[in-house]
Amino acid sequence: MKILGLNAISRGAQSVISILTILVVSSFCFYTISYLGYQVTALILLLAVSILAMLFDIIPVLIAAFLSAILWNYFFIPPIYTFHIARSEDAFLFLMYFVVALVNATLTYKIRETEKKVRDKEEKVNTIKLYKTLFNSLSHELKTPISTIIASIDTLKSNLNLSEKSKEELMHEIDLASIRLNKEVENLLSISRLESGFLKLNYDWCDINDLINIVINKFEDKLEGHELVFNQNESMPLVKLDSVLIQHTIFNLIHNAIQYTPKGSIISIQITMFNENCMITVEDNGPGFPLVEQTRVFDMFYRLPFNKTGGSGLGLSIVKGFVEAHHGKINLESIEGYGSKFVITIPVETSYLNKINNE
Repeated sequence: MKILGLNAISRGAQSVISILTILVVSSFCFYTISYLGYQVTALILLLAVSILAMLFDIIPVLIAAFLSAILWNYFFIPPIYTFHIARSEDAFLFLMYFVVALVNATLTYKIRETEKKVRDKEEKVNTIKLYKTLFNSLSHELKTPISTIIASIDTLKSNLNLSEKSKEELMHEIDLASIRLNKEVENLLSISRLESGFLKLNYDWCDINDLINIVINKFEDKLEGHELVFNQNESMPLVKLDSVLIQHTIFNLIHNAIQYTPKGSIISIQITMFNENCMITVEDNGPGFPLVEQTRVFDMFYRLPFNKTGGSGLGLSIVKGFVEAHHGKINLESIEGYGSKFVITIPVETSYLNKINNE
């Protein structure tokens, strides 16, 4: 990224920076020549030209190479302060320096350009692969809820004499399919934003207790026999983060726990502060993850083998992406048969001012 930023500088500015760099390095060599010797100064100047070749376009680099050769001749090769070279060995050495400087600058630049083309090609291939996978996921995971909605609506339209109970059951099916459809579309859009690099965080102060309660309220009718436990931590300060992304993160973790644990399981949420880090824990007492699978749970499109719950396998990869976008990390602690615990750690700015005012 830094190299790309330097390449964004105009060629004229690159030339000025290159000239100034060679002048500074030459000055250093001039005042240390009694310790280094003029042969060593040539290596130092070549190193400076090589570094510039890694950063700038070819023209500024060639200017730097030509200037370094001229300065080395005038200030370092005896007799100094003249372009005359007394010894044939030094003349040959200067010629070799000049050629090596130009060739080195050109080759380094060409290598960098080749690496950039390879990188761009790999990114293009990865992008195509991503969107191909997204398309496949879209065609498979969205087909079921869409088919359910269409079939239910057709039944309602074609059977006008349905009982109220049948109508309620069909409306319930449409509602569930719509929720699933919406979740899958949100996941696909989120993973696209993460992979494209277009995700920008909207930091703002928020009460993490309120944030989690908002997420919990979304599961009011969707717990499917699970128990959701959250004990508010009133000592928590206000924290600065993107509340929308963190809500999505916690929602995915709770939804994942509901999806992969049996009815009657307990899902608990805890929050605390530790060394300027906001820590959010989502834990369940379900079957847990097999040890051999735990390193892969955050991979895109990954689902546990032999699991029949469906889904696109994007939920946990989105969680990881949103947490890392906050410069945080997420860890899974699980023992098969004894539940799972996801621990999110996010470095945050904190403020107790609003809490004090409210009290």
